[in-house]
Amino acid sequence: MPKLAISNIEKEFDGAPLLRGVSLAVESGEIVCLLGPSGGGKTTLLRIIAGLEQPEGGRILFAGKDQSDVPVHLRHFGMMFQDLALFPHKNVFANVAFGLRMQDLSQDEIKPRVAQALELVGLSGFADRDVNNLSGGEQQRVALARSLAPRPQLLMLDEPLGALDRILREQLVADLRAILKRIGMTAIYVTHDQDEAFAIADRIAIMHAGCLIQIGAPEEIYNAPADAFVARFLGLTNLFPGKRVGDHEVQTDWGSFRIAPASLRQKEPLSVLIRPDRVRFAEKGIAAHVEECTFRAGKYRVTLSTETGARLIVEVDRSQAIGARVALEIDPVELLPA
Repeated sequence: MPKLAISNIEKEFDGAPLLRGVSLAVESGEIVCLLGPSGGGKTTLLRIIAGLEQPEGGRILFAGKDQSDVPVHLRHFGMMFQDLALFPHKNVFANVAFGLRMQDLSQDEIKPRVAQALELVGLSGFADRDVNNLSGGEQQRVALARSLAPRPQLLMLDEPLGALDRILREQLVADLRAILKRIGMTAIYVTHDQDEAFAIADRIAIMHAGCLIQIGAPEEIYNAPADAFVARFLGLTNLFPGKRVGDHEVQTDWGSFRIAPASLRQKEPLSVLIRPDRVRFAEKGIAAHVEECTFRAGKYRVTLSTETGARLIVEVDRSQAIGARVALEIDPVELLPA
């Protein structure tokens, strides 16, 4: 039995659907990331799980128990938001201890729990610090310690690193995953950043327009996107309309390609995905010319176009001269629902 079972959740706002039959299971100790563009329903789903909003339909089960009539404070779920909501007039200890005081624990019980939480997030010795004098990363760790100190059964994180710069975010997301795995915390993490999702999640659930489009391990999502929307959202932008020609061939703006037997199940309309690393420069092949060439993270990102105006982005090891005419070999291509 999954630790958290979300079944057919429906939610409306002013008569318009926000969530459309969302179902999801989260295993004990698993980190599941809700990934998708803003307005896709991620935060709304999180608030329904927490009990902050009520759905029009569906059920939330935790450890097999229906949460419909369980008040927020009795669900024993923790939440961490992008807006950290730290108390500026309290020091680190008092901020971390806040949830424990709400549980009416004694000071003798609170002190070791706060110390344990601060040690877990790498802030031992920070208890007496003024939160206003901490760096952004340190404040994030205080907020995480405050969320973990009450020992929640489920931790929900809504864009918790969104206000930080990319370098610090990359460092903290790795630390955050290590902390959650160390204590075996079951967690749901919301973000619109695919790199963040891939770094922290055991599984990723792609959401769009209130629907759960695809769920799977990060490598499964990347290697086999469910449709053109998922591919584009993951940064795979080389997508072109395709028309099946015969049983084993598809026609695109970049020519005709043979398709694998497994792709024959796709129904039209089709999108043809060409991954940047599946394109090679050759002596003979598809004619194109170089429109742009930029250097990024050890690779040259080259924009190519045909005489018809179709554009393709590839990643290669060598720089290409702007305006140069080249020949391309492309293999293989992938078919996706448009």
